[in-house]
Amino acid sequence: MPYFLFLAVLAIVYIANGHYADNTVRNINKVNHELKEFQYEYNYLKGQVMFRSKQSEMAKAVEPLGLKELRVPPAMLVDSTGENEK
Repeated sequence: MPYFLFLAVLAIVYIANGHYADNTVRNINKVNHELKEFQYEYNYLKGQVMFRSKQSEMAKAVEPLGLKELRVPPAMLVDSTGENEK
């Protein structure tokens, strides 16, 4: 009788382990799917940021605000006192 009881407990543990393994595989697949979606979203947003940060796109974006692109290089300011030279 103890031998059959041992076999019954062993069968229950075996079945429970199978269910646990199935749930673990499902969770891993779900997380991998979510990871791929986040990678696609990251790549899409990265491309959008790179496109919108181009100089020509920035000029188009700020034009309605009245800002215009500089046509001459910026002037360099020089300290005439010479105190901050290294």
